[in-house]
Amino acid sequence: MTLYTTLDSPLGELLLVGEESATAPGGTVLASLSLPGQKGAATVQDGWTSDPDAFAAIVQQLRAYFDGTLTRFSIEFLTRGTDFQQRVWKALEAVPYGTTTTYGRIAADIGAARGAVRAVGTAIGANPLLIVRPCHRVIASDGSLSGYAAGPARKRTLLGVEGVAPDAA
Repeated sequence: MTLYTTLDSPLGELLLVGEESATAPGGTVLASLSLPGQKGAATVQDGWTSDPDAFAAIVQQLRAYFDGTLTRFSIEFLTRGTDFQQRVWKALEAVPYGTTTTYGRIAADIGAARGAVRAVGTAIGANPLLIVRPCHRVIASDGSLSGYAAGPARKRTLLGVEGVAPDAA
């Protein structure tokens, strides 16, 4: 069964989508976390069930992240994507809180050719788990904030939450 809830955040209203799980804390595995206006954002579908209680453990972690008291999520989530996307997303998960990396570095980390930077960017843009899978920590090689499905202002906000000087990132 697909469940959902919303959460107010410094970025706007987050839409959390998940599925029931016997192994996930709180009984819900996160499938998507998105924002209105985000490229590829999830939208509530017929047949989905609104269940804020099912997301209580996830919401608690997100609030702690935005408060600056949580630096690493321990949320069980679904990983649905191509092999290449999954390799890129795994590399994203390894980028430490409060740091940034580049698209080229991610390409190198997964063993892709330097020319695969565009493909890496496309895979990052397809990330269905904003914030939790920290695609906001990836910047251009010239230090600019380029590319973020939820927009550069939200990317800047997330980097600011993590203590990264966004203009210097």
